[in-house]
Amino acid sequence: MLDWDGLRYFLEVARTQRVSAAALRLGVQHTTVSRRIQTLERELNTRLFDKSKATGFTLTEEGTRFFAYAEQIEGTVLKAREEVSGQSQTLSGHLRVGSTEGFGSYVLAPLMMDFQRRYPALTLDIMPVPRFISLSKREADIAISLERPQRGPYLCTKLLDYSLKLYGSKTYLSQCAPIRSKAHLAAHDFIGYVEELLFSDRLRYLEDIVPTDRVIFKSTSVIAQYHALLQGRSLAILPCFMAEQDARLAPVLHDEITITRSFWMYCHEDLRHSTRVMALWDYLKKSVQLNKALLQGNSGQLLYLEGDAL
Repeated sequence: MLDWDGLRYFLEVARTQRVSAAALRLGVQHTTVSRRIQTLERELNTRLFDKSKATGFTLTEEGTRFFAYAEQIEGTVLKAREEVSGQSQTLSGHLRVGSTEGFGSYVLAPLMMDFQRRYPALTLDIMPVPRFISLSKREADIAISLERPQRGPYLCTKLLDYSLKLYGSKTYLSQCAPIRSKAHLAAHDFIGYVEELLFSDRLRYLEDIVPTDRVIFKSTSVIAQYHALLQGRSLAILPCFMAEQDARLAPVLHDEITITRSFWMYCHEDLRHSTRVMALWDYLKKSVQLNKALLQGNSGQLLYLEGDAL
């Protein structure tokens, strides 16, 4: 009979590829993790990991096959614990959501605080980061991304299309000649991404609008770009849900320059039976639809679902 704790330790090491990182997430000593992995390998009579200083703990072929079964067991145990403890009725416990940086900070964070107000027994983590969230490593329960996952045992839905426009500070625009066409952009400097560090090709759009030699400030962070824009020395493309909430900014060539991208929400397939995960899933789906005008640049106000019931 395999020990469930042994499976938990195995899953954490497989996801983090480091005994020390797995120990930190499990709240135990790294020697305990090593001992549990060794015990599990003896019980299975096989080597689950290849170990090296360069790559850490990587799954062997047998380990990869065992990982799939261990994840299924984990999902069953989590669902059983939720049902037996009554969490499915009271919505207690913990949830973590990973998201793109701008959306996570300017839309998701306030919405999740409203969700927590409705379910005060829940605790929430939000991870707005300029990279993809790994659900296979259980970095989050729900991920919101610019791209639909191409493979994996995921439940996935398109949240909404959103718009990006060219913006400048009102102070800057009042001091320069009126911008009436794209040709006038040649006289201005711009803010953009560090192209070689882009985590998604969906963030490539500035190069189609302006000469690259006029990009004087670059950052991997859209929030850093936003704050640089507020200094009033250049122009930048920003998501409307960020810029339209700031009265200090104004769109440039509003009817001529509009970029459309999409947000996708997904979670691990085995979480479709988790009541608290699906409650947050439904809440976010409804809330984002409610804020269609903000995400598409037709409003500057974030709206919340009415009442306490979803």
